[in-house]
Amino acid sequence: MSGVDAAVAAAVRAAVSSSATAVTVAVVRGDREEVRCFGRAGRGRAGPCTPDTVFELGSVSKTFTALLLAAMAARGELALHEAVDRLLPAHWPAVAVRSREPVRLLHLATHTAGLPRLPPGLLAAALPAWRSNPYASFGEEELRAALARTTVRVGPGSRYRYSNYGVGLLGRAMAERAGLPYGELLADRVLSPLGLGATTCDPDAAGRAVGYRRGRALPPWRIPGLPGAGAVRASGADLLRYLRAHLDARPAARPDALASALADVQRPRLRLPASGDELCLVWNRRRSGGRDLYFHSGGTRGFTAFVGFSPQGRAAVAALANAGPTLNGRFVQAGYEVLRAAS
Repeated sequence: MSGVDAAVAAAVRAAVSSSATAVTVAVVRGDREEVRCFGRAGRGRAGPCTPDTVFELGSVSKTFTALLLAAMAARGELALHEAVDRLLPAHWPAVAVRSREPVRLLHLATHTAGLPRLPPGLLAAALPAWRSNPYASFGEEELRAALARTTVRVGPGSRYRYSNYGVGLLGRAMAERAGLPYGELLADRVLSPLGLGATTCDPDAAGRAVGYRRGRALPPWRIPGLPGAGAVRASGADLLRYLRAHLDARPAARPDALASALADVQRPRLRLPASGDELCLVWNRRRSGGRDLYFHSGGTRGFTAFVGFSPQGRAAVAALANAGPTLNGRFVQAGYEVLRAAS
């Protein structure tokens, strides 16, 4: 058994042990690519898991938001150093910042804006649906109220602090600038140009797997107020195309705004504290075996996802399971090991 085969087998075992019924692992190695699928899209009479089965991506959605940001910047629709308040409606409350430096789009895409992990007020509203759909009741009105209650106490750009709130706000700001809902904007600027026909923010998308938490079936994940942080869902086949595009981030391969955007999201912006890793636009970058590995993980209550790629290794991996993340993180780690083996 090859190193990749062994790593894929470990990923499947980790997923099944956490109650997943469907597992997809898409692998790119040089000019070869394949989508390996295991199990069924749900219990009972659900059909088999296929390369077109759609999984919720959770925070892997943030990599799409980062690419959208870079693409809009390449088109001249915004600038990375633009203050976020300039993109939001004038009647919306502004984030209070206790420094001369405003919160900029780049800060949101690098988790350095100084925003908390979750918006003020979300936890209280989420408690009734905490184990299934905690973001479902957090919409536009709740986002405006959260902004009014938000104070940034450290200088934006000075400290790393992972924030769903920040990347969700970034997605909303870009949607406001373009005059389109986030899902439609993402489809227009990123998904359609890359040929990602099964990738969507629609929670009721066709072909989706059923998510499970400790063996219990869950409803589709909904995150109306912060879609840029976690609303995207995709198939293994689409993620393979998505990651392949990051490996071919050259103007000669893609002569449009996405060419520079695909390269821009891979440029390191800061070194993470207490780690040798670097942060690009959302993507983590780690040096391993003389090669750069870019990666991100995500999860909803009923799904776990890992994506990564290595330009020098000409390799990429997407690992998807229809069961929520576990405390030991075995499935995500197994996905990372597939990437290492493929690179």
